[in-house]
Amino acid sequence: MCGIVGYVGSNEAIDFLIGGLHRLEYRGYDSAGVATITAARQLVLARSVGRIENLEARLVETPTTGTIGIGHTRWATHGSPTLANAHPHLGGRGTVAVVHNGVIENFQSLRTKLESEGYKFSSATDTEVIAHLIDSCLAKQPATPRRSAATGYEALVDAVQAALVQLQGTYGLAILFRDHPEVMLAARRGSPLIVGVGDGEHFIASDTSPLAGRTGKIVFLADHELAVVTADSLRVVHRDQGHIVHSIQELDLDAGDVELEGYAHYMLKEIFEQPESVANAMRGRLDLDAATAKLGGLNLTPRQLHHVERILMTACGTSWHAALVAKYQIETLARMPVDVDYASELRYRNPPLDRNTLLFAITQSGETADTLASLREIKRKGHPTLSICNVVGSTIANEADGGVYLHAGPEIGVASTKAFTSQCIVTSLLALYFGRLHHLSFEGGMRIIEQLQDLPDRVREALDSNDAVRKIAQKYADCNNFLYLGRQYNFPTALEGALKLKEISYIHAEGYPAAEMKHGPIALVDKNTPSVFIVPHGFVYDKVMANMQEIKARGGPIIAITGPGDTEAAALADDVIEVPEVEDFVQPIVSIVPLQLLAYHIAVARGCDVDKPRNLAKSVTVE
Repeated sequence: MCGIVGYVGSNEAIDFLIGGLHRLEYRGYDSAGVATITAARQLVLARSVGRIENLEARLVETPTTGTIGIGHTRWATHGSPTLANAHPHLGGRGTVAVVHNGVIENFQSLRTKLESEGYKFSSATDTEVIAHLIDSCLAKQPATPRRSAATGYEALVDAVQAALVQLQGTYGLAILFRDHPEVMLAARRGSPLIVGVGDGEHFIASDTSPLAGRTGKIVFLADHELAVVTADSLRVVHRDQGHIVHSIQELDLDAGDVELEGYAHYMLKEIFEQPESVANAMRGRLDLDAATAKLGGLNLTPRQLHHVERILMTACGTSWHAALVAKYQIETLARMPVDVDYASELRYRNPPLDRNTLLFAITQSGETADTLASLREIKRKGHPTLSICNVVGSTIANEADGGVYLHAGPEIGVASTKAFTSQCIVTSLLALYFGRLHHLSFEGGMRIIEQLQDLPDRVREALDSNDAVRKIAQKYADCNNFLYLGRQYNFPTALEGALKLKEISYIHAEGYPAAEMKHGPIALVDKNTPSVFIVPHGFVYDKVMANMQEIKARGGPIIAITGPGDTEAAALADDVIEVPEVEDFVQPIVSIVPLQLLAYHIAVARGCDVDKPRNLAKSVTVE
């Protein structure tokens, strides 16, 4: 959601802060701001509503200097998107500056308490409460603070820790102190923060993208950890354990990975990266000798996995659609029951679970608040938990008992594309693995492996539809309602195609199992409501064709996603997009490609901001 950056070193902080905020734009935001401490020990703020370009314009008029600073892009939770509510926020009489990701649930009671102490509030945010609370705790520090060579800046650490224990909710924080212009503090609980380790400089960011090209060494902060950061030093303090030895990891991310590289939008770039991301999701994970998949990160033995009797999948949004694909795959190939739950429902539903139930939490970011809460709840009940995740070092990846990384690379566009197809690849591998644990024959396993090995080429062929899809998009760009219809494996494809169109073009779109169309949605059909049918050859082909006939009889335009040379479907459809033929269990990975392109080109034709759609955030870290 919101984005945080911070810098302390010998260079002008503003250069990294603005560049970092641009790289965090994909997370979604409605205002932006920076704070620096000048050589004269002045804490200077610059904030703006809207895009970062507005903030840059303010900085041209009033340049900000200083070799230490913090920056933020805000996605409104408490208080509307106004200049007063934009971050950073000041505490006391400008002695503390804070940027914050997350939500403080008890902010109102804390605000009332602080107002009784004489603090004045200028915003409606929960973040300003944190800034004043830290100032209040600083004022209550003893005149002679305790000393510890292990941490340094004891009074600051003690004050911040005293404030943090009063907060209920989630936070990622970067904090500046006017009277200590050489140090920055960063703390997290439930909202990711990363420290980049440089040569005579350190960086703070809410994900790795601002750090690409700046440093190759990073430290992931865990919950209840606080980092004390200067240009030349980094110390990490845990709430319960005190000073701890932090682990420095390598940042496997190049600057080019987060640049457009000639594409008009990140979404288009990521759609066209799918042949490579699909291959990366499989690389090293196919065992031809045993006709199965190798998934070492599961951290469970084949014997333990063989005793699993039921699988529970939980996720949100696009990842939930991938979980539905997994249900079809695993139930078909492994004959194991699979339940799929929205994480936002599962966390409160308290479902009865069989003793030998295994949870898979599916998430691109690894920070989705509802998915994390569901994982923690099922783990608390004593069930093994595994993750399917793209971001190394993320909270869900760390807290699950094991899991599988997607290796899709950074996904900058808010509307997920390559993460979805990579998730479906991983679930295909799981279906193969569980199938071979149970009844699937060696020959059956090899047939699946051959299909998987061909997929990068099949996805590449599906991308060849781009020009045809662009023309179709221009034809229907003025429509305000779409139906997406598919059956079996392509029912989740229909859901995902409709979601992509909603997300970036703001067109109302619904996905349904094709046969359900006649139980209500058919009332929506008219000449201005296109129906997008996913109708490749398969065992329900004739049934879907009958559903197309029903739409045709009512004058509704039809866009058909078909196999090569399908004259029967072409005779019914107004427009046809051909995709390669593949086995049913991997059909969504191929069929979704033209639907991603259709959403993209319609959004472009309507003049929408494709990579930064309104009201949306990439990583949803609040409930």
